[in-house]
Amino acid sequence: MAVTREEKEAEFNQLHDAFKGSDSAILVDFKGLNVPQVTELRRQLRSAKASYRVVKNTIAKRALKGTSFQALEQYFEGTTAVAYTTTDPVALAKTLTTFVKTTPTLSIKAAVVQGTAIAPAAISDLANMPGKPELYARLLGTLQAPMVQLVSVLNAVPRDLMNVLTQYEKKLGEGQQ
Repeated sequence: MAVTREEKEAEFNQLHDAFKGSDSAILVDFKGLNVPQVTELRRQLRSAKASYRVVKNTIAKRALKGTSFQALEQYFEGTTAVAYTTTDPVALAKTLTTFVKTTPTLSIKAAVVQGTAIAPAAISDLANMPGKPELYARLLGTLQAPMVQLVSVLNAVPRDLMNVLTQYEKKLGEGQQ
């Protein structure tokens, strides 16, 4: 069944909107994957708040124009799929690298993270970074540390006074017996 011009334009518009609205994208070569493996990959990417899409190279190259993903144009050859996200590029990279470890037929071609093109080897480095929630927790802990220390210093004087009074009371109680 032939693909009509309207279907191609609709696919182009969807892909262009996805590229415009996305923060990061990773191109993968899915040659050799079977349907259950692709289904599992899509499920894992959905849980990482990412999308996965098999694309036609000519339409994808046209859809890249005017977006931050133009550096990926040369990699649209052969069987190509795009995994993209608007939220957390680290979660996307972690999901893909763990899937590549279990399914070696999937290979990563290239990526753009927040407008910067990175090599496939650098994606594993990105996957080893902590995710946004962990970074937020670390930042919050760093911001709270001075306040926690101040409160513990201010509590030290009354606590130490109570300890001295308690010890003095014990000493008086032992002396009367």
